[in-house]
Amino acid sequence: MARAAAQVAPRPVGSHTPTAGGLAKAALPYVDGAGSEVAQVYVSNSRGWALPPGDPAQDEAFLAGCAERGLAAYIHASLLVNLGSPTAATVERSAETLAHALARGAAIGASGVVFHAGSAVDEGHADAAMKQLREALLPLLDRAAASGGPKLLVEPTAGGGRSLASKVEHLGPYLDAVDHHPWLGVCFDTCHAWAAGHDLATPGGMTATLDALVAAVGPDRLWLVHANDSRDGCGSTRDRHETVGKGTIGEAAFGELMRHPATAGVPVVVETPTEGFVGHAADIATLKGLRPLA
Repeated sequence: MARAAAQVAPRPVGSHTPTAGGLAKAALPYVDGAGSEVAQVYVSNSRGWALPPGDPAQDEAFLAGCAERGLAAYIHASLLVNLGSPTAATVERSAETLAHALARGAAIGASGVVFHAGSAVDEGHADAAMKQLREALLPLLDRAAASGGPKLLVEPTAGGGRSLASKVEHLGPYLDAVDHHPWLGVCFDTCHAWAAGHDLATPGGMTATLDALVAAVGPDRLWLVHANDSRDGCGSTRDRHETVGKGTIGEAAFGELMRHPATAGVPVVVETPTEGFVGHAADIATLKGLRPLA
């Protein structure tokens, strides 16, 4: 019997989803088990530069499976991507990795490709880093827009190491660098924001941070949320994820996240610790329970 297409939730919730053994073969049973309404995947090694071509049969099956489920898909680019690096080879490989992810995203029907904002690394390299960011990103954005392919989503980092964007206020200059190109949006990670110094745990803290994000980039640039609790304190610059509601951020902040006007219609992905899909299923259920009833 054919699966009926699912109705898309107002704030769809899902998880980062494993693909080892085949994109569709691994990911689709996982999203079913976890109760996912959105899936995020890697299409290359998360900590390597190899750019595998993908399996057309698995791509087609994944695309069809997502359509049957009403499931939005996103790609997370390799964690090595750093367009601000003072090392020319790293910048070149980063641009190639994003081009590969965009092409793979088009093949599997992904809505967007998430990449980390990057770092200038060396003292005094910040201005040059922003120029290289512009030079590398604009051609990618123009080609993706011209083809109607996936969009790029910059994710602020946890801070430290001369990050090009960690606080949400830094996103304004980041988007300025590419003339607020319409194909570049934002992925907001709660653990990163907390680690960078945004106090999300204090009542109203998450709301204030999202308000500041909107003030920095406008009301229509938040395209994805990574909902992760943290094992560490506010301002730690440490990116160690924890189960939603079990870490130092706490469940109340995620309630503010799920009710904020800026997240209306925005997919939410958990990247929390898990054994199989069980941990993700619990986090997804928690976040679904925090969604407004109407």
